[in-house]
Amino acid sequence: MRKHCHGLDFPSSSPVKLFIIAQQRSSHKKPLYELYEDESNTQEVNIGFPSSDEQLVEEVIHEAYKKHYDGLKNQLLGMIKSQNPAFFEKLVVDLLLKMGYGWNQTTSGRITGGAGDGGIDGIISEDKLGLDNIYIQAKRYDSTKIPPKEVRDFAGAMLGEGARKGVFFTTSEFSKQAVKYANEVQGLSITLVDGEFLAELLVQHEMGIAPLKKYTVYEVDKNFFNED
Repeated sequence: MRKHCHGLDFPSSSPVKLFIIAQQRSSHKKPLYELYEDESNTQEVNIGFPSSDEQLVEEVIHEAYKKHYDGLKNQLLGMIKSQNPAFFEKLVVDLLLKMGYGWNQTTSGRITGGAGDGGIDGIISEDKLGLDNIYIQAKRYDSTKIPPKEVRDFAGAMLGEGARKGVFFTTSEFSKQAVKYANEVQGLSITLVDGEFLAELLVQHEMGIAPLKKYTVYEVDKNFFNED
């Protein structure tokens, strides 16, 4: 029943939703279920979710994993913020290489940050001759949002290099005006990567993390018992 219950999302849940959890009442220890109707044909229902001891095992594992995943990303950002700017510049260059940008995983990325860097912290060469490059800016901020001026300065530095593509990384966030400018700037393609997206990319590409243990969640294979 819970696999077909609207509002519950876990790996083995069914896309076909037939039931809904009714509003929980204190007199009932277990959740109450009702038939689920399409939202366009019924009034809004107040859903009450059961406690963990009433959940399927795979639901508990899925929710615990999501909490672990989010906590891991927060820890990664905290570690990055505790490092010096040079570490962050190298990290984002290595990340782009790990993601497959650059013609060679060891030689097509270089760090240019430091005094007199002209507003460019790193460059990824997408071809062997360096005819097409990705320019990188990295700002390791704690909580201050990146203002539009920072993105404008990066765009100006790119234009000075004759560049067309750039990625602006930060450990914090971008202001709405900064995002608007990056989306509307003419002649340049600037991708903004904030702290949350950065942490997500690091986990996806297993950078800065190490596996501890893997668990496989199983369910009974009904086809195995089907004689037809």
